[in-house]
Amino acid sequence: MSQKVLLNATEITIILNRLACQLIETHLDFSNTVLVGLQPRGIYVAKRLAALLTEEYGIKNLQLGYLDITFFRDDFRRGDKVLNASKNEMEVAVEDKKVVLIDDVLYTGRSIRAALTAIQSYGRPSEIELLTLIDRRFSRHLPIQPNYRGRQVDVIKNEKVIVSWKEVDGKDVIYMVNK
Repeated sequence: MSQKVLLNATEITIILNRLACQLIETHLDFSNTVLVGLQPRGIYVAKRLAALLTEEYGIKNLQLGYLDITFFRDDFRRGDKVLNASKNEMEVAVEDKKVVLIDDVLYTGRSIRAALTAIQSYGRPSEIELLTLIDRRFSRHLPIQPNYRGRQVDVIKNEKVIVSWKEVDGKDVIYMVNK
């Protein structure tokens, strides 16, 4: 198995700053916007973006939630692999708000489809956007595209994108692994 570094910690920080600026350009004061990190790994992108927006760019009263999509997945109870649910932390209302779904890697689009269904449990947003750190361009099973993307990569079937966060993995780095 071989691995190649796609992004190092510095490059990840630069991309997160760019994504934060793009969000500011679109949402301005964020009074009608909710950022929603998808469990389990999208929450790290969401937390980093929220920190940048509030601490570096002065956005006040940013609304942030974490959504678990386990029970909305189309592969739930379909295989031998047991899926472990994460804790929903949706303390924010999404009714008539602009929601930005945030995930680390956009692969087939099935997780995003599940998130679109799951978010409806918390109200009816006026608009839903998608932000992903990595967009695996040629792997889509569903017609889903991000509004905001950190980096677009071309990955073939036997390759995998691994995102490591210092909070849980000890360092910030994104690898492409050939299985």
